[in-house]
Formats: sequence, structure tokens, C-alpha cells
Amino acid sequence: MEPNYKQNGNWLGFPEPQYLGHCAFRGLGFYPDGQPFEPKVNYVYGRGLRAGYVPVSSTKVYWFVCFNSPSPGPKITDPAVLKNEAQKLVRNWPSELLEIIDRTPDDTIIKTPLVDRWLWPKVSPSVSSGGLVLVGDAWHPMTPNLGQGARCALEDAVVLSGKLATALDAGPVAIDDALKAYEKERWGRIFPLTIRANLVGSLLQWENPIVCVVRNNSHS
Repeated sequence: MEPNYKQNGNWLGFPEPQYLGHCAFRGLGFYPDGQPFEPKVNYVYGRGLRAGYVPVSSTKVYWFVCFNSPSPGPKITDPAVLKNEAQKLVRNWPSELLEIIDRTPDDTIIKTPLVDRWLWPKVSPSVSSGGLVLVGDAWHPMTPNLGQGARCALEDAVVLSGKLATALDAGPVAIDDALKAYEKERWGRIFPLTIRANLVGSLLQWENPIVCVVRNNSHS
């Protein structure tokens, strides 16, 4: 999350997003002469560790390495250090994953802690106040385990614009009602998705060897 997103949430009384005990390296491997992979998501699982990669264009391959960590650790901005740490985690894993990481330009690799915020009904603050309204991660940060974060932010924007389209010319009361309607409609989708993404991530990051065998067999 960007700092201004956190600040906007704090203005409306939302708590800080909660760190979930794992971090992720992410990047874009670059193949100037064309990447060789099939158009599908490839996953690799370990104990408290998982990785994946998927082509996103004819020359670029998105990859991630997610690992358990008791704390987010210090912020690292040196791309060489980030790449080295990611490769160390998966050094005995498939060679194509290591190659993709090695082919990642410095400006496309990041490390982030995974966080979320659960919007409890009747407990969480309102999504709008004093002319400020939240969308996306500023309101409902969720883990990337379902690949729904950016999609939900776009859905927020579509629903919000639709509610406001007929209210802007009708005055403050109509606008306030439109914002409440936006919150009510979106909550029913966002809250279950946030919880589901959290639970899926927790399951995939388990370190128990028996659970890992069951998980791996279910994905084979």
C-alpha cells in the first residue's frame, strides 16, 4: 500500500492494515527475443514458501516468490539485493523460475509485506465523510491470493460513478445517499473476498509437512 492510501484510511478512522506473516518478491522477467512459456499460470510449492510465474506479453513473464516471515523486516530498495534474496529462497527449484528472476530488470522487482483489513459489518467506519470517499486498497486492502485486488478497485470505481451520476445534480442529501448505497453494495462482495483471500494464503503458506503433502496432491 502507498503511504497516502494509509493516510486516507486513517482520516476516516480505519485501523492500519494487518501484517499476515508473509512477504512476497514480485517482478517481470524480460525476454527481448520472445518468452518461451505457455499461456498459463505455473505454481511451485514448498513448506512456508511458494512461487509462481505466468506470461503477460510476448516478451514479459510475471513472477512471485511468497515466503513466511515473523516480521516484514527492513525495507530494501537495492534491486540486486532483492533479486539475490529471491533467488536464494528458490535456489533448488525449477531452473526456469531462476532464469525468469535473473532476467528481471532492476526497475520491475519489489518486495512487499502482505496485509489486509477486514470490514466488519456494523463495526467498521463509514467509507465516506466530509467529501472524501475511499475505493480500492485505501478502503479494503486484501492479499493477492485470489488475484482480485485490482479488479475490486475497478469495480468500486464503476459502482461509485454509477451511484453519483444521478446524484451530483440533486444536492448534498442525494450525494450522501449515493455514497451510502455504494458502500452497502460493495461491502457484500468485498468482505467475503478479503476473508477468502486471507484463508487461501494461510493454507498455501503452511509449514506442516503432512498438510503440505495434501495441498500439493490437491494441486497436482
